[in-house]
Amino acid sequence: MINIMMADDDEDDRLMFKEAVEETRLICELKFAVDGEDLLNQIRSVPGEELPDLILLDLNMPRKSGTEVLQEIRQDPRLKTIPIVILTTSSAEQDIIKSYQSGANSFVSKPVTFDGLREKILSLTDYWFDVVKLPGKEV
Repeated sequence: MINIMMADDDEDDRLMFKEAVEETRLICELKFAVDGEDLLNQIRSVPGEELPDLILLDLNMPRKSGTEVLQEIRQDPRLKTIPIVILTTSSAEQDIIKSYQSGANSFVSKPVTFDGLREKILSLTDYWFDVVKLPGKEV
């Protein structure tokens, strides 16, 4: 089963993402963090086999920004190989550059429609779980 963790401080965005995943009929375990600090606390407290297979990370969050979280994860030997997709409303060039410089694997602007979000989810999961080979994962 695919294990996806999403950090987003916007409750409506989390709910819409959950509903879109359900509509895609993607078989996955979906966990949410309400901000960057919550995400770090959650993933640091689980055993290695329960770590997320993919992290979706918003940039603009209270307590700890997505960029700060990304940098901390990339410095942690236990976590640094987890693929991280920045999923944010921003499309600013400086955010894109800073995200990749900080170790993001992908940068995706959030779609404005529910159908657009559902399509992005399908594309992301197809790419990360059917196309690429991840460390420690079976083909």
